[in-house]
Amino acid sequence: MAIGERTPIALVHHAASARMAVGEALTNLAAARVRKLDRVVLSANWMVPAGHPGEDAGLFEAVKAVGMQLCPQLDITIPVGKDSMSMKTVWQDDGQVKEVTAPLSVVISAFAEVTDVRKTLTPQLCTDKGDTDLILIDLGKGHNRLGASALAQVYKQIGHHAPDLDDPQSFKAFFEVLQELNEEGLLLAYHDRSDGGLFVSLCEMAFAGHCGISVHLDDLGDDVHAALFSEELGAVIQVRHCDTDTVMKAVHDAGLGHHTHVIGTLNDDDQVEFSFAHKPVLSSSRTQFQQAWSETSLQMQKLRDNPDCAQQEFDLIADVDDPGMNVQLSFDVDDNISAPYIKKNIRPEVAILREQGVNGHIEMAAAFDRAGFNSVDVHMSDIHQGRVDLGDFKGLVACGGFSYGDVLGAGEGWAKSILFNHELKDKFSAFFNRQDSFGLGVCNGCQMMSNLHSLIPGADLWPRFVRNQSEQFEARVAMVEIGDSPSVLFAGMSGSRLPVAVAHGEGRIEFADQSALDKLMQAGLTSMQYVDHYGQPTETYPLNPNGSAAGMTGLCNDDGRFTIMMPHPERVFRAVQHSWHPEDWLEDSPWMRMFRNARVWVD
Repeated sequence: MAIGERTPIALVHHAASARMAVGEALTNLAAARVRKLDRVVLSANWMVPAGHPGEDAGLFEAVKAVGMQLCPQLDITIPVGKDSMSMKTVWQDDGQVKEVTAPLSVVISAFAEVTDVRKTLTPQLCTDKGDTDLILIDLGKGHNRLGASALAQVYKQIGHHAPDLDDPQSFKAFFEVLQELNEEGLLLAYHDRSDGGLFVSLCEMAFAGHCGISVHLDDLGDDVHAALFSEELGAVIQVRHCDTDTVMKAVHDAGLGHHTHVIGTLNDDDQVEFSFAHKPVLSSSRTQFQQAWSETSLQMQKLRDNPDCAQQEFDLIADVDDPGMNVQLSFDVDDNISAPYIKKNIRPEVAILREQGVNGHIEMAAAFDRAGFNSVDVHMSDIHQGRVDLGDFKGLVACGGFSYGDVLGAGEGWAKSILFNHELKDKFSAFFNRQDSFGLGVCNGCQMMSNLHSLIPGADLWPRFVRNQSEQFEARVAMVEIGDSPSVLFAGMSGSRLPVAVAHGEGRIEFADQSALDKLMQAGLTSMQYVDHYGQPTETYPLNPNGSAAGMTGLCNDDGRFTIMMPHPERVFRAVQHSWHPEDWLEDSPWMRMFRNARVWVD
């Protein structure tokens, strides 16, 4: 799925704005391995100030341009959409009539079946592939029109000539040749050209790759500003230098050779530099450009979020030595330690427990099922009404994902529904006190189980989980290190550092006092901590997304049978579920070890 919108262009040309929205959605989608362009389906969300002079006619022109001309030429259909015809408001203020009118806008959502998710390209420049080249495929064919561009807007201008999708057949050829090159493994990185033009696209690639780039603009016309900032359709690809001729030939054979240019390469100086006719045009350190790029977000975050957290995130950009996300494992990813038990064809039952609003149960069930369990969907009402007996299960997993609509303290409320019901309290207490049972609480489930510590043997040191220090819901990837704890789920994983998905609003650990934290640390019950890219426990945002002391984010009870954590390992137990992972992770991710540990322990 990909999104495209080019609303500012409607101030110059209604039909061009709609065509460019389609083009942007498709150049975004081209990064994924899609079988053919005609397998893509679009949804169009039209918004217009109906009745405003010129806008009704503009809407007609835009719909005709996309629905009756462009999409048929691309062999694409738009079977669904939505209209908002009231993008204008009028009111009176001290007797004066005031109004705000929004320009015509179409937001295009593009959908397609992905043949192999592992072949999805990203803007991250590769720095470990030897000599590489950066190639611009210019679908604007050298026009470099600046109308409605970001450059024009910062000078309070609109312009007269806007970018457009002028040649549908060339666009089809572009999409198809990219898919062929991707399938053949010839592309290392990809970024479409859109908001901000070539300058921003290349900078974003450098930011993602944490590296410098040297770019020459000689082949892109005499107007350097237009070459850098026009927002024509197109893309930048990174290829190995030894593959450049092969790639250029494929692009030429597709009919795009006259407007495809080798424009630069990576440098070792961490500088982002542009030149024209062998003279510097624009040059600075990557970190300076990246902080300028992030400045607006910083100021918005300071107003909306915790300003200290916003500043911490901004300051991290300046660390030129930051190695980025990295992995250190104390075990073999491909070691399927639960395989001998699975072959016995005995699948112990594990209760995948959920409450109103929980949505993480499907991934959790899939992970335990893959490890050799029989995952059973259990709602709290099933236990309350006697349809399910916890005595039938070896494991109990309290899942996360917006329980009770993710209202504040939702996990604590979930726990109280047990603690304040004598029958439920007795059932859970009996389960926890069995010597052959284990349990896991994740996210909302972590908050819930932490509040059941009085029922869980050896969990009396567990803390509460409260509002994130950032004052926002945090959904991101974080680095964690597995601690040396008695947790049965983390057996053989101590010392491992790896990325994991986090998604919570209340993940910050809160102790009654410092002594309680010290006791927990001394007891060795810390099973997981957030770490920075150097492998050190951290409280710095966003490396630590919730601000917990010492980076603490996972705990266990003293015999290790019960483990609670804020991150979501069930969302990343396969390599393809990670937004980033080392290339040698082929099928299972290291997090699969956790679920297999549970299977081994049960047997």
